[in-house]
Amino acid sequence: MNRLPFRTAADIAAALPEVVAHLARDGLIAYPTETVYGFGGAVTLEAVAALRELKSRDVLKPFLLLVTDPEQAPGVHWTEASRSIARLFWPGPLTLALPALNDAFPEGIISTDGLVALRASPHPLVGALIDAWGGAITSTSANAPGSPPARDGDAAVAALHALGARDVLVLDGGTLPESASSTIVSVEDRTARVLRAGAIGTDKLRKQLAGIGIDVRQ
Repeated sequence: MNRLPFRTAADIAAALPEVVAHLARDGLIAYPTETVYGFGGAVTLEAVAALRELKSRDVLKPFLLLVTDPEQAPGVHWTEASRSIARLFWPGPLTLALPALNDAFPEGIISTDGLVALRASPHPLVGALIDAWGGAITSTSANAPGSPPARDGDAAVAALHALGARDVLVLDGGTLPESASSTIVSVEDRTARVLRAGAIGTDKLRKQLAGIGIDVRQ
C-alpha cells in the first residue's frame, strides 16, 4: 500500500491528484480526522462494498459520511432546522442523522430506520480533500476487530496489514490528540434528539439551539 504525507497544505497539494484518482477508481483510503484515523472511500456501490469487506461489516451497520457542507449530501432530506444546526456546529464534532431520500445511497449507508449519518470534520486537510473530491466520502474507524482506532499513520498501516488489505492509500497526518467521539443527534421538526453523547454536551446543545427555537431531548 502507498503512504503519503498529509500534514501540511503543501503535503495535500502534492497528494490530491493521486488521492482523487484513487477515489475515482473506487479505491479506499486511510485518513486522519479530528478524532481518530478513518477508513473510507467514494459513496459508490463498489467502494462501499469494498469498505464493508475490509471491515467485515454487516450491511445493517451503516457507514458515516463526511462532508464539508449540506450540498454534498443531496440524497438527504434537509429541513430548516437541520440546516440551522449544521450552520451552528459544522465543521465540528456533531454528527447529524437525517432521513434519506428514496434509494439515493448504496447499500450500507442508510440505517434500518432510514437515516444517514453525516459530519463535517473540522480537520482542515480532510475538508480540503473532500472539496477536491467534490462530494462526500465514507468513514469508519481505522482498526482491526478488537483493536483501538488508529491515532497515527503507523497504527493505520498496522491495522490494514492485520486486515489483509492491499490497495489502500494511507494519508499520514501524524499523531492525533486524544479527543471525545462526536455527538450524534437526529432531527425531526423542531426537535433534536441526542442519540449518542459526545464532544458537544447536551447542555451546550440546549443553550445554543434554544436561541433558534429547537428543542433538545435525550
